[in-house]
Amino acid sequence: MAGLTLKRISKSFQSLKVLDDISLEIGDGELLVLLGPSGCGKSTLLRLVAGLEALDAGEIFLGDRRIDHLEPKKRQVAMVFQNYALYPHMSVEKNLAFPLKVAGTGKEETSKSVTQVAELLGLLDKLKDKPGQLSGGQRQRVALGRAIVRKPALFLLDEPLSNLDADLRTRMRQEIVKLQKELGITTIHVTHDQAEALTMADRIALLHDGRLVQTGSPEELYNNPNSVFVARFIGSPGINIVPSRVNDGLLLPFGLPVTDFYLESEQAVLLVGLRPEAIEIAPGGDYSAIVQSCEYLGEQYVVKLLFGETELVASGSKQPYAPEQTVSFSFESKALLFFNYESGIRIG
Repeated sequence: MAGLTLKRISKSFQSLKVLDDISLEIGDGELLVLLGPSGCGKSTLLRLVAGLEALDAGEIFLGDRRIDHLEPKKRQVAMVFQNYALYPHMSVEKNLAFPLKVAGTGKEETSKSVTQVAELLGLLDKLKDKPGQLSGGQRQRVALGRAIVRKPALFLLDEPLSNLDADLRTRMRQEIVKLQKELGITTIHVTHDQAEALTMADRIALLHDGRLVQTGSPEELYNNPNSVFVARFIGSPGINIVPSRVNDGLLLPFGLPVTDFYLESEQAVLLVGLRPEAIEIAPGGDYSAIVQSCEYLGEQYVVKLLFGETELVASGSKQPYAPEQTVSFSFESKALLFFNYESGIRIG
């Protein structure tokens, strides 16, 4: 097995710069989730690693071997596409065997490998079926199996769960993580779904407009975002971002002393972030607000509040509140995050 190193990767299509100076190291056996909004360059980066697109600049190493100049079949990389790319006229067995056939593997070894992979993925009783006879989850397993059977040094998964319904997507997330840990193969999983990223990743690499904006564990990106973009992209319900100002040593609109946060008293305008779950609605709270709406999500209520002229979202409530009801709320001051008003970059 081997880790992956990307050094100063750039890619443009005509005048459009899709990836701009991306450098990233992925550890041996690590599952890295490449996260970001549609059009940020995630799939292009995967295709560059696989050799399906050519670099404009940069270098790609798998272990200590440079691979960006090699043709795809020589890179020891296996890619699973969003649409699975199965051959509809072939049985599951023949789909699994196809990569080995192309590689010139002998019949006996191919048969043994296909059986091992089918057993690993719970497909032994489906080997004679064609893709059209399978459920979405089973087709997903075949696509994974066709990658596994090649015994690659690197897995590339390009939004492989996006075509599945919500329940199956949740189960397949767990299956992919379990399988990846069992095999110990370095893996990049591309998604725009933050829930997928948070539940699957050893580390997340977040892209925005072709640039790498932050990498770290799911907990790091959630608790210590380095910008407003990261803070807003990670977490559901989304973080409250409150335009704030400092006046007479107090942070408004909350009226808290700036000395509590090591903020400069002359920092007149800034953005304050507050996660919805950090807001506790309860009698005797520090602040008063008017309920705008209340959504029932089964395990909790999500409440929209109007605090003066500031709109806030609070989550985690176990009881409903009526619109126009006046409630009080509190939060711990250590829950506040601070960002530069102009650049959106984290302060402190």
